[in-house]
Amino acid sequence: MRLPPALLPALLTGLLVIPLVPHAVSADPVAPPAPAVRDFGNGPERNEVAADVPVRAETRTAAQAEQPGALSHDRGYPRRTRLPVPPENPADASIKLGLVPHHGIAPRLNDLQQRGDRVSAQVIGRSYGGRDLYLVTVTAPESAAETREQERIRDRIENDPAAAARDRKLARRYKAPVFVNANIHGNEWEGTDAALRVIEELATSKDPEVADLLARTRLYFNITANPDGRVSGVRQNGAGFDLNRDFVTASQPEVRAMRQIMIDAQPVTMIDLHGYVNGTLIEPTTPPHGANYEYDVFIQNAYANGLGMEAAVNGLGYTVEKDGVYPAQIPFRDSAEGWDDWPPIFTPQYAPFHGAVAAHTVEIPLRVNGSDYTQQPVEELRRRSAINTDVAAAAIRATYAFVHDRHDRLIADQIEVFRRGSAGEPPKTVPLGIVPGFGPEDVYNTTFPRAYVITGRRSQAAAARLVDHLIANDVRVGRARHAFRADGRTYPAGSYVVDMRQPKRGLANVMLEAGADISPRVDAMYDISGWSHGLLWGAGVDGVTSLRVRADPVKAAAPTGSVPRAPGALALKVADAKDVLALNDLLAQGTAVTWADGAAIVPASARPAARAVAERYGVAFTPAGPLANPSAGTAAGAPLSQVRIAAAASADELFTLRELGFAVTPVSTAALNAGYDWSGTDVLFVSSGLSYTALSPAARAALDAFLTTGGVITRGGTGAAFNAAAGLLTATAVAGRGDANGVVRVLSTGGQIGNGSPDHSFVYSPRWFTGLGPEVTVEQSYAAEGPLVSGHWRPDADGAGGQDAARGQAAVVSGRDERGAAVVLFGTEPMFRNHPKGLFPQVARALYWASSVTGAAVKG
Repeated sequence: MRLPPALLPALLTGLLVIPLVPHAVSADPVAPPAPAVRDFGNGPERNEVAADVPVRAETRTAAQAEQPGALSHDRGYPRRTRLPVPPENPADASIKLGLVPHHGIAPRLNDLQQRGDRVSAQVIGRSYGGRDLYLVTVTAPESAAETREQERIRDRIENDPAAAARDRKLARRYKAPVFVNANIHGNEWEGTDAALRVIEELATSKDPEVADLLARTRLYFNITANPDGRVSGVRQNGAGFDLNRDFVTASQPEVRAMRQIMIDAQPVTMIDLHGYVNGTLIEPTTPPHGANYEYDVFIQNAYANGLGMEAAVNGLGYTVEKDGVYPAQIPFRDSAEGWDDWPPIFTPQYAPFHGAVAAHTVEIPLRVNGSDYTQQPVEELRRRSAINTDVAAAAIRATYAFVHDRHDRLIADQIEVFRRGSAGEPPKTVPLGIVPGFGPEDVYNTTFPRAYVITGRRSQAAAARLVDHLIANDVRVGRARHAFRADGRTYPAGSYVVDMRQPKRGLANVMLEAGADISPRVDAMYDISGWSHGLLWGAGVDGVTSLRVRADPVKAAAPTGSVPRAPGALALKVADAKDVLALNDLLAQGTAVTWADGAAIVPASARPAARAVAERYGVAFTPAGPLANPSAGTAAGAPLSQVRIAAAASADELFTLRELGFAVTPVSTAALNAGYDWSGTDVLFVSSGLSYTALSPAARAALDAFLTTGGVITRGGTGAAFNAAAGLLTATAVAGRGDANGVVRVLSTGGQIGNGSPDHSFVYSPRWFTGLGPEVTVEQSYAAEGPLVSGHWRPDADGAGGQDAARGQAAVVSGRDERGAAVVLFGTEPMFRNHPKGLFPQVARALYWASSVTGAAVKG
């Protein structure tokens, strides 16, 4: 097998543009290419019926605790590992398509490892559902000493890039790393089979050019990033998460494993194999472009590789007339907007922060999932899957051909990215015309601060969590030895410092900065447009323009748990997710706890239990003072027990509630109509999949009876409709534009739920409440300024639903309905994709309040 010679002109010049063949009419029922733009009416990617994600105590605990297997740098290659073979599963959804089921992957890899000296396979972690994740490394044999030398070069590229740039022999000695990620969406199967095919080709080829390729590269294949979804035939993993939306949050074990691959391998190029867009969609992307990349370096390589993959895919010879396959398309060249690289939540948008100077989503052409999977004949599905596998394999081959031919330049460009970061150079302005079609609409710039300072002024536990998250992402963090001043402010000793003169400054900045409102620049975005760990994770984060401090590098945040020595009752302010976990732990132990003014009051007799949870979760108790002393004029609060939740909610909300330690039972309209026992429920949470008007008379009567003693929390359109239909709070919900999303300024007004909340929140398909009755308390409002800080929020075509209409309006409200039910309505997204950690306590406070004031949580 030879490297495709037809690719060389494009790869060497980066200027070849292959025009799209006009779309011919075909009798085959395949839609013509179209930009992949979100349907504004659909809202976020989550189920509109209540997610039914069961508690998996054994597998989930193991998966959550599983640390991804790091790549060893002191063993040579090959590394023949006998992979354990899972039991045969005849229900694996891959089988119908003629593809390799998950239980067939390990035997295939075990065989390939024994057939030569180029293939090494290992288990790098487990999925949420407990299935093995496989990483395959394909390279020429290396001694242990040669492997250590490769690691020294890799380390030098990242940590001493200026010296690496001066070393003219470095590229000749270094194997350029390539990362191929397959099947991150479980029902986009064929990338896995293409990877296995290419691995076998490389393992068995006698071609001297392949030998040369493997002598100069290491190819890393994540065989299936989502085995849970592959087996079940669904997009999400076993927790119901879209893994390709999780990278800056890393809530899922599969994403943490992929993250570790990118940190350890430091690939110069990566591709992520998806489906289904006809013709094959190959990044680079349309505007807006992520402002934290070194885009002048990135776009030249990404466009060149995109052209190479396009040529390889079109070169397979599939046609519209014969096969129903349209020519490949490149969004950067062929679309105006709607397929952007703005958010760092996707794999190819995350990888550049770890050194990938070309990264791509590849959407193979012929749909075999959804209704096609259930309605098309098996023969037709297998025909399509065979073509899709060919296309994905062609993209892989084109990519390694690209790396083989641009080997030295790609390494030099990766060094340059890290060098700029380490030197603290201002971002480069990308020259117009750097590649054909690069115009003013493609230019997005940012300004890096000198450093970020992270403090616990809001919550020490939140600061520690953010620091640990940054370190897990290979961002360098220091801890100040002494108090210091920056930009006129004094910071105490122990404050954390993220010096932005570091190789991965782009990743540090994209997480910690506030972001930008890009509403004026584009009409359509593919997914979310705003995020900010700095504003949404509950820590105090300041960007500073000057830095003079002695800070020691840290590998983990310092402990934050404490219990005061002073005798008496203790208070635990619910200001962070760790506080919620600690409180739920105490409640599970049967500790006598009361709820008052947004805090949990723990009696002095429970000090041993308080010390244990303080150490376990890193939470800080304070003296309860007047909160525990009714004679001082402050009530001791209402008794609180474990809050039992019935949740008609999306998968990310179910996951978050369970992660916080709540007992949650998924419900839906169908579940209630089938007969539901409300005696084990304290609070009903409604955001998806439950319609009051669709309940049977018996189910409605049972729910109405619950509402005389229980509480209700709602979110979004489904929740607002439920509130209105059930006659709970007097409030009219107003909807913003359906795709509006991002970080917003809010004003909390001191209620039970809003008090102590951050000054920012997150919205997707935002709502606000008007026409409030006298029983309603405004907990939080959208700010009069903005309110959008970062993201994308335009009005609807009729001018309604924009930011202007939301200013000053109620975003979160609470109250007691005439039956006595305690109700909280959220127009914001406090648990969206498990990301806005600093907002989780809002939800917890709503649950504790709703449970305690109705008396439903007092269970003997």
